[in-house]
Amino acid sequence: MLAEKVKELIAGGESQTVEFKSVSAGVLGDSLFDTVSAFSNRHGGHILIGVADDGTISGVNPNACEGLRRNFANRVSNPEVVFPPLSLSLEGVEVDGKLVLSLYVPPHSHPVRFKSRTFDRAEDADVDITNNAPLMAALYQRKSALYTERKVFPFADLSQLRLAELMPTVRRRAVNKRPGHPWGTMEDWDILRSAGLWEHDPVSGVEGVNMAGVLLFGSERLILSCVPGYFIDCVLRRENLDRYDDRLMIRCNLLEAFDQITAFIAKHTLDRFFVVDGQRSGVRDHIAFEVVSNLLSHQEFASSIPARVTIERDRLTTENWNRPVRTGPIDPENFKPDPKNPLIAAFFVNAGLADTLGSGVRNLYRYTSVYSGQEPELIEGDVFTTIIPLGRSTPSDVPRDVTTDVPRNVTTDLGESEQRILVILRAHGSAPARELAAKTGLSDRQVKRVLTKLRETGIIEREGSTRYGKWVVLE
Repeated sequence: MLAEKVKELIAGGESQTVEFKSVSAGVLGDSLFDTVSAFSNRHGGHILIGVADDGTISGVNPNACEGLRRNFANRVSNPEVVFPPLSLSLEGVEVDGKLVLSLYVPPHSHPVRFKSRTFDRAEDADVDITNNAPLMAALYQRKSALYTERKVFPFADLSQLRLAELMPTVRRRAVNKRPGHPWGTMEDWDILRSAGLWEHDPVSGVEGVNMAGVLLFGSERLILSCVPGYFIDCVLRRENLDRYDDRLMIRCNLLEAFDQITAFIAKHTLDRFFVVDGQRSGVRDHIAFEVVSNLLSHQEFASSIPARVTIERDRLTTENWNRPVRTGPIDPENFKPDPKNPLIAAFFVNAGLADTLGSGVRNLYRYTSVYSGQEPELIEGDVFTTIIPLGRSTPSDVPRDVTTDVPRNVTTDLGESEQRILVILRAHGSAPARELAAKTGLSDRQVKRVLTKLRETGIIEREGSTRYGKWVVLE
C-alpha cells in the first residue's frame, strides 16, 4: 500500500472498515485477530499496525518487522488459531519516517473464528457474537447468500470424493511451501474440515461437503451432479482462426485442472529464461502459475458460462464469469484484493498453488513486462478478462534487476525440441551434436534437423571442424 493511501486512512480515523493497532513489546496482541475475524465476517477493511487510536503514528521497530510478519502469517494460517485459515500478509510502508505495517482483510465466504470465538464489526468496534444465536444466524445467512462456493450438498455421494488420491499431493505441496505446515500431519477429513470444505449450516440445519470441497476433490461425476455448469475450454488458435489448432476440454477437479491448464500453456508458448534478482527463472511458468491460479480460484461456478483459455499468436487470454465488486481495468498500484471464492483461494495458498492474497496481480505485471516488454490487462466485469501479451522483450524493455538468459533473436515459433537444445547450449556454452542427443533423448537425426533449423534462423553457429566441432549460441 502506498504511503499516501495510509495517510488518507489515518486522516479518516477508525471506522467500520478501518482499525488502528499499536505494538506492545514487539508482540501482536489477540485484539488484532479479533479485528481480522470481524472484518472477515462483515465488509472487510484495513488494519494499520503502528498507529495509535487517535491516529498518532508510533511506528514499528524495523528490526522486529520480519518477526512480526512471520508470527502473523503462522497464526492466521493455523486452523487451530484462525478457522478457516486465511491467506493474509502484512505489508511494510514508511510514513513520515516511521514504519507502519498495513493489512487489508477482505470479506470471507465462511464465518471466521479466532480461538473458537466469532466477531462481527459494529461501527469501529469488534463485537463477540459467539453466544448470540440471532446474530450468528444472521451472519451465516448473509454469507450463504453471497458466496455460492459454500452451498452444502448433504446428500452427496462421499465415496466420490477422491481424498485418498489427491491428499498426498496436497500435503507434499503444503509442506514444500512451508515446512512444518499443520496439514503435513493431519488426517484427510481433518484437512477437509479445517479448510472449511465440510460444514454445518445452522440456518438450514444441513451438514455436508460444500461446493468448494466438491470442486477441489470430487470425481467428474460428482462435480457434474453438483456443479453442472463447470467447464473449462482451452484452445490454441494460431493457424486455423475460425476453429482451433489444438483444444483441451476440462471437467475434472480444480487440483488436476491446475496442472492440465498449466501444461497446455507450456505446450503452446515459448519458454524464455531470465535472470531475475540474481536467479535464473523461467518467466513463462511464473506467468502461467498466476494466470491459472486466478482463473480457478476467482470464477463464479454457479454460472453455466464456461471459463476459457485462448492462446493466439500474440496473446494469452483467459475469461471467466465473475461476481464483480467494481468494473473496468485493474490498477496494480491501487486495488483491493477481493477473492470471489475465499475458501478455494485460501486452499490454493496453503497447497502452494497461489501466493499470498494480492501478490498475484503484482507478479503478473512484473513477469509479463519481463517476458514480453508489455503490461498485461486485467479487466473486471461480469466476465473477468486477463490478457497476457506474448511478444518478445527487447533489452530496453527489461528492468535493471533482470537480464535476459536467452538469445536475443529467438523467435516464438520454436518448438519444444529447439528450446531444450538451446537451454543446454546456453548452460554449457557449447556442445557437440552427440552430446545434445544424449542429454535431450532425441535421435541423431532429430538433433541434426533441429540444429539445421537453428543455424538457418541465425541463432547458433558451428565452431571447429565437421568431425570435432561444437555448436554455440550467438549473442
